[in-house]
Amino acid sequence: MSRYSQVLSNKSGQYLLISSFPARLAYGMISLSIFFKVQQETGSIAIAGLATGVNGITGATTAGLRGSLIDKFGMKIPLRLFAPSYALLILLFSTGTSKSELVVFAAILGFSAPPINLSVRPLWKVTVPKDQIRTAYAIDTAVMNSVGVFGPLAATSISLTYGPVKALQMCSALIFIGGAALSLSPQLRNWQPEKKTANDLAVWRTPAMQLLMLEGVFIGLGWGAFDIAIPAFTTLENIPQRTGIIFAVMAAGNVIGGLVAGMVSKKTSSFTAFKRIYLFWFIFSLPLAFTYPDWSMMIVTAAMSLMAGGLQVFYLEISEAVRPKGTAVAALGWLWTVEGTFASLGAALGGFVSEHYSPRYCLALTTVCVGIGYLIMRGGSGLLKAADRIPSEDEDIDALGANLNTNK
Repeated sequence: MSRYSQVLSNKSGQYLLISSFPARLAYGMISLSIFFKVQQETGSIAIAGLATGVNGITGATTAGLRGSLIDKFGMKIPLRLFAPSYALLILLFSTGTSKSELVVFAAILGFSAPPINLSVRPLWKVTVPKDQIRTAYAIDTAVMNSVGVFGPLAATSISLTYGPVKALQMCSALIFIGGAALSLSPQLRNWQPEKKTANDLAVWRTPAMQLLMLEGVFIGLGWGAFDIAIPAFTTLENIPQRTGIIFAVMAAGNVIGGLVAGMVSKKTSSFTAFKRIYLFWFIFSLPLAFTYPDWSMMIVTAAMSLMAGGLQVFYLEISEAVRPKGTAVAALGWLWTVEGTFASLGAALGGFVSEHYSPRYCLALTTVCVGIGYLIMRGGSGLLKAADRIPSEDEDIDALGANLNTNK
């Protein structure tokens, strides 16, 4: 506990946590705020899913570019350019009424998303002493995952009580405040991008990274369909207020799973632990399509999220072990470009399938995609030998620090 108190008493650390929290909360709210806005205006779950998917796909396809931009030029310019632009575009989106207008603005929002999470992680290395970095990352990860609890709850509660326009207006204000505060952080002057030599391979040309991207295709597709299936299911059953509760349960499971994985990460190799947890993730997902948005879905998704939280830690340790040099930020950005792009396609598909057939088909797709992802990682284990060992101190620290959504 003394290590946590040391980090929390660090004024620079306090500033980093507090300044980034508003923007992170906005990111936790934005997807459901878009969904409820479009569904209210058009009366169509399919169009709402399309808008959410388009927003995600445009954000995902530029995640790698934003990571590369930070690796090359630093953080100040991207933050000061994207944050106010994004806040303004959210307000413009909230005034839309027509189907085409809302979908187009949702796409533009994705392109303009500021790299909040991509910026925070590296700043911890110039904020606290080296022996406190792991503790700082643990705190930062807990804050990130707590946003996963409060964001969907806030978006759902505000949208259903005051209307989705109010939720979007809050997102705009939070993004502007958080982005501006983070861009003024004194730590930005101290951070330097990782050096890259001419002999280092690009992310796309590294076989191990190609394998991770292939796995990301299926996980993105399945999880994108899942993210729309839940609000679609609750909306069709006239219980939309349960959407935030289900996502909150999952976010809490992710927090617990990640903390438990952090305690065992030094006792076994990253890849060995990853394969074991992945198998249980698939097993726990098998009854998903047969659940209803009540206690049954909460239990199944809670079990899945416990596994997913642990997987996230080990996955990022694996990516840290096999990524090319000079891509500390860009590697994760490009991985999310692939996964996020297909997640957006899954979201768009999920909206159509949920409205015209049943959300249960989307939940079944999630299980199938998790199973395929597991087979890909098992079959390609030879490409991930660098991660099939106990991680070093520095690799463990970097992986814990990267435990966040690199799309934003």
